[in-house]
Amino acid sequence: MKLYIVPTPIGNLEDITLRAINILKSVDVVLAEDTRTSGNLLKHLGISKPMLSYHIHNEHQSVARVMDRIKKGETMALISDAGTPAVSDPGFLLVRACIQEDIAIECLPGPTAFVPALVNSGLPTDRFVFEGFLPHKKGRQTRLQNLVDQERTMIFYESPHRLLKALQQFSEFFGADRPVSVSRELSKIYEENVRGTLSEVIAYFESKTIKGEIVIVLGGKPSGKKNQEN
Repeated sequence: MKLYIVPTPIGNLEDITLRAINILKSVDVVLAEDTRTSGNLLKHLGISKPMLSYHIHNEHQSVARVMDRIKKGETMALISDAGTPAVSDPGFLLVRACIQEDIAIECLPGPTAFVPALVNSGLPTDRFVFEGFLPHKKGRQTRLQNLVDQERTMIFYESPHRLLKALQQFSEFFGADRPVSVSRELSKIYEENVRGTLSEVIAYFESKTIKGEIVIVLGGKPSGKKNQEN
């Protein structure tokens, strides 16, 4: 009777850990964000296990059903399509429910996109804030305004078709000369890291077809500096 949180590769399948493989082999059931994607991973690893669909659209309805099975003695592993579950992926509700029911949880260390993006950005890593995905519409402007005086390095996830919009909004709120790094397709064959000021990086991506998973790492406001109108 236990829940394992198992990170999976964000691109390069060699990033799976030996411990993660052994856990996936040992559990009774694998909870998967997309059973087709996870099925391909398990097949690659030579693992055959029953899978249950557990994704953002059924998470609220699935928690009680999953908890009932765990309490009856099953051991489960929660995985997402890529990276660490519950970091901008389903998982929080299930972890919270297990804690409330005093069910053992073990979270394995492993792949997550924002850590390599932060480290290779060249921006300060001693203090940072992870913002995940910004709201698409309602609350977006408010969230950005609340970050105007943030001095820590800021990390955002963004979709390819919203990247330019996000960078342009950052330029409006934080200034065109704010340093930024955009990481795309981390760990994959076409990995790309673009660094510069917001104006420079915007100019670069304006002439590109943008594909893949995106992590934006934005420099914080220099300490003691007052914000100026652009």
